[in-house]
Amino acid sequence: MKLSQVKSVLKELEIIGFQLPNGTLVPSHFHVTEVGKITKHFIDCGGTVRNEEVVNFQLWNANDYDHRLHPEKLLSIIELSEKVLNIDDLEIEVEYQGDTIGKFGLDFDGKHFLLTSKQTECLAMDKCGIPEEKTKVELSTLSAEPCCSPDGNCC
Repeated sequence: MKLSQVKSVLKELEIIGFQLPNGTLVPSHFHVTEVGKITKHFIDCGGTVRNEEVVNFQLWNANDYDHRLHPEKLLSIIELSEKVLNIDDLEIEVEYQGDTIGKFGLDFDGKHFLLTSKQTECLAMDKCGIPEEKTKVELSTLSAEPCCSPDGNCC
């Protein structure tokens, strides 16, 4: 989900909710402790230099049960960070504390922002040396036409 999409959704919401991939909701007394731009400059296993940028939201909940983050407040934090940090319309990455800090993608289901699971992947599969998975074929689905019959023309 891009930053512009989040801003558009926030303008329509009365309350903000974030849902983890397992279906549980982030406690309603969460805070967005950071909105930032993260730049990753790296080299992949194939030797290609790459740059990635994302907008990062860090969610945190403490024992502050009396305060709730309202959509207009988060929208003002985002707009300030866009101006001060020169943030473009980038994809959102969300950090949330579980057993360790988890990184999630972001989506919206019409009611809640969904923290979506992220996966690692090789960016240089053509240079990595890992063979492609072969397509599995069930032998019983293959044509049973004999190739070595007298009129089969294979011998």
